[in-house]
Amino acid sequence: MNERHAVGYGLAAVLLWSTVATAFKITLNYFSPPQMVVIASLVSIAALIIIATYQGTLCHLFSTFHARPWYYLTLGLINPFAYYLVLFKAYALLPASQAQPLNYSWAITLTLMAALFLHQKIRRQDWIACGLGYLGVVIIATNGDLLALQFDSPLGVGLALFSTLLWALYWIINTKNKADPILGLLLGFLTSLPFSIGLSFYLGGWQSVPWQGWAAVTYVGLFEMGITFVLWLNALRLTANTARISNLIFISPFISLLLLATIIGEQITASTIIGLLFIISGLVIQQWRSKSSPSSEVQQP
Repeated sequence: MNERHAVGYGLAAVLLWSTVATAFKITLNYFSPPQMVVIASLVSIAALIIIATYQGTLCHLFSTFHARPWYYLTLGLINPFAYYLVLFKAYALLPASQAQPLNYSWAITLTLMAALFLHQKIRRQDWIACGLGYLGVVIIATNGDLLALQFDSPLGVGLALFSTLLWALYWIINTKNKADPILGLLLGFLTSLPFSIGLSFYLGGWQSVPWQGWAAVTYVGLFEMGITFVLWLNALRLTANTARISNLIFISPFISLLLLATIIGEQITASTIIGLLFIISGLVIQQWRSKSSPSSEVQQP
């Protein structure tokens, strides 16, 4: 029964994460990236407070922060503040069908950074995975013209890849977090919120936004930053086979591309599909015969 629930939670999380690239592009029609971070963070804070209250852990929020205030401030400045600012700007500069697969290479980045900061051994299959993954990145970024190495938006590509560094760094630092993961995530949003609000006003005023924009950014806050993370944690907690659940993530980018094509009409190029297949192949090789790895127990970006 637990395994069935684990798969159900995992599939729900993957399906919700598959929709966020479309939600990002819709929301960017109404809000700037800093404004998106502010509103989505507020929505996530509300959702996480409700979840923590239901679980009976909210009463430990202050004591958790008081024990390590600088640690949670650092986490919050990395994610959600810096990570989502960079990611949303990448989506603003690139077609979502390019930004999403590029960001999807974060698991390969995590392997390299775990070796650097956690002194974990890089296996031969990890190097193969890195090679395939970053070949896929180049194919997508150059629209398949590898020899020319010309990018439609070098800044957009750079930001999408930089987001993978921020995400990997966040989860490496997060390995030191012994507190409740929901409270840790909530504290990250709370500590970073003043910085997000300040930046949003510094870079420009707020304008009147129709209800469609508010609905889109609320969806991002709930299902990219908030509730879906809890679903994923529950799936990992209930399963007896972490690799089986983590492999469900491979479904997400293909569903995402289908939604981008059907809902907002993005043209999905052959180079995007080919590059994504290289990235997925690398991730599959990376997880082969590996029951647990740094990337198997973290949230999908």
